[in-house]
Amino acid sequence: MRTWALLLPLLMATAQAQVCSVDKTVFEVKENTNSSEPLLDIYVPEGQQVTLGPSSTRFAFRIQGTQLFLNVTPDYEENSMLQAQLECKSGDTTVTQLRVFVSVLDVNDNAPQFPYVARVWKVPEDTKVNTTIIPETELEAQDLDKDDILFYILQEVTLGASDFFSLMGTNRPALRLDQPLDFEKCRNMTFQLLVRDTQEENVEPSHTATATLVLEVQPADLRPPWFLPCTYSDAYVCIQAQYQGTVPTGHKLPGALVLQPGPIYAVDGDWAISQPIVYSFMKGHEDGTFSIDASTGNLTMSKSVPSPKTFLLVVKGEQADHGRYSVTQVMVEARDANGSLPRFPESLYRGTVARGSGVGVAVKDAAAPSQPLRIRAQDPEFPDLNSAITYQITNNSNFRMDGEAVLTNALLVHTGVFYAEVEAKNTVTSGTATTVVEIQVSEQEPAPTGTSGAGGGSTTNKPSGDQRFSAVEMAALGGVLGALLLLALIALMVLVHKLYGHRLKCCSGKALEPQPQGFDNQAFVSEEANWAPAPSPSPRPGRPPTPEPVTPGPTSPSPATLHHVPESPAAARDGEDPAAVRSILTKERRPEGGYKAVWFGEDIGAEADVVVLNEPASEADGAGDSGSEGSGDAGSDAGPGRGTEDPPGADSIYF
Repeated sequence: MRTWALLLPLLMATAQAQVCSVDKTVFEVKENTNSSEPLLDIYVPEGQQVTLGPSSTRFAFRIQGTQLFLNVTPDYEENSMLQAQLECKSGDTTVTQLRVFVSVLDVNDNAPQFPYVARVWKVPEDTKVNTTIIPETELEAQDLDKDDILFYILQEVTLGASDFFSLMGTNRPALRLDQPLDFEKCRNMTFQLLVRDTQEENVEPSHTATATLVLEVQPADLRPPWFLPCTYSDAYVCIQAQYQGTVPTGHKLPGALVLQPGPIYAVDGDWAISQPIVYSFMKGHEDGTFSIDASTGNLTMSKSVPSPKTFLLVVKGEQADHGRYSVTQVMVEARDANGSLPRFPESLYRGTVARGSGVGVAVKDAAAPSQPLRIRAQDPEFPDLNSAITYQITNNSNFRMDGEAVLTNALLVHTGVFYAEVEAKNTVTSGTATTVVEIQVSEQEPAPTGTSGAGGGSTTNKPSGDQRFSAVEMAALGGVLGALLLLALIALMVLVHKLYGHRLKCCSGKALEPQPQGFDNQAFVSEEANWAPAPSPSPRPGRPPTPEPVTPGPTSPSPATLHHVPESPAAARDGEDPAAVRSILTKERRPEGGYKAVWFGEDIGAEADVVVLNEPASEADGAGDSGSEGSGDAGSDAGPGRGTEDPPGADSIYF
């Protein structure tokens, strides 16, 4: 027995020497590990071979010689346990089978993921506070890492949205309502939901993901109908105005009553639902004087009111679904209609129309040519009667009324100003009023005020009498007129000096020198001038005859010795006395520009009026009694008959 105890270890060692063996059969490897070192060594007896059996994890291992290697980078999320089956064979006979297990350890290498990128949830406006709007199962993200704990953060995109919603907890992404919703104030709210697989943001490794949440507030029936106009006190109450109207006694108005501040009209306080409103009387309609349209709210008269009276009508506006309603009060005052007349706001209306306009052309407003002229009368006491007023033109068949518009009633062939009387008649009370229309028939339609002219600038169509000038323009005009007046005074003084200078000397007590009886002008060229008959200027009224000066000394020379004045060829042909030569106009164009004009009196023996215009001062001052009758090139511009046919130029003045 003792011998067997000594032989057993020897026999076992001998047996082991005949089979394959490994030192370790279980291993742990972190995922994502990529190692080139062998996983273990295999003892293979001589004469045997080791291979991977069919139970091995496919492609996970390989055997090189007698060493086992990992053939892949392990991934926990793909396969958390790898197995290698080792078979030792001698020929075709399997001698030994061994199993090696590799456990893949999880590593935080995956980011969490939401099952959506963006999602919209509809939230009723009347949802109660602290209600869970979105459950956790619809918002939570998934993480493939085994032991990761996810942390959620709700970030507002719409300003103020975080006042209404919040998460149930950091690790519970359920969404909760924190305060009442208001569809009118905030209809859509957007959030970013962030998730992280670590509690702290700055640790490594750490992964995050985001998703967009859109909450659409759905309107609920929370508000009653509101009669308009109304004043809002908050989002649920609108303080409405009461209605007032006036009707005439003894008359049944054909249409809807005109009320202040407007017609009876209500809307659903919940604008987004906008239920139709049904109108009815609740009080004050017992005598049947008034009726109300259920769909429009228009108030009409069922019969006339015989005497002055005030009606207080309570009107109900109810939603068509009978969910909510509200009431308002309508006060209608019946007044005596005697003495109520329509009135025109204007005593004179002005219109314009183009000449050649046919029948039915609208007369335009003279103040706004792009708009048709409208004439409207009103009954200030009974606004309801304004729609019952009719219009007609009583005294002009060229025009007619079409409602409040003025139309042509005939072909307009002449330009001018036409006046027409328009009569307004209230068909209910028979009251009338009249006004006048002034219609300007012009060559063409006036362009609207402010249209662009041909030159590209802005033009304004106004009557010439309405034109206005600026202060600068008036100052410039005054300066020009003042300068012209000064020049006229200077010319008058020069004229007086030339004509009556010798008499002024007589008055001063000095003896007068003999004056030649000729009329000489150095600026006039007799030999080159072209003479032509000209009409005699009208004699100046009230001018006394010029007395001949009395001069001491020798007798005045006879007319035969006077300086010769050429007579008019026309006068000579007519056989007239040369001494009675008519006034003639001789013009000479001066080199410096302008004309000079000379008028001779009708009587050659009388004092002549001689005026030289546009002549240089030196030349005018140098003219004397002994100068020649012509000089320069006066005949260059003159032609036969030219003196009487040329109209006076801007530079010519006649005396």
